[in-house]
Amino acid sequence: MNKKPDRITAMQLIIDAVKKEFPLYHEDTFKCGPVNSCTGCPKKLMELVDTELTYWQNEIDNGISPTFDELYQFGKMCKNIRRSLVRNNRII
Repeated sequence: MNKKPDRITAMQLIIDAVKKEFPLYHEDTFKCGPVNSCTGCPKKLMELVDTELTYWQNEIDNGISPTFDELYQFGKMCKNIRRSLVRNNRII
């Protein structure tokens, strides 16, 4: 039987997956598209993800473990932002 990861490992797995899938550091990531062409603002959403990723990476690096609720909220936020990025053709 597989052992479940601890909370720090689980958060790191989410962070790694987001860094791999989201276009965080591409040239056009933080640029707005044509006016009224997007659903939600991909620029602001990517800024939010970048801020949260930086925060949680720093917390993990300092040995601070997230709560289960924080894990859930961060995962849910990333899932919702991913959905918006797909709608705006930023990721497939």
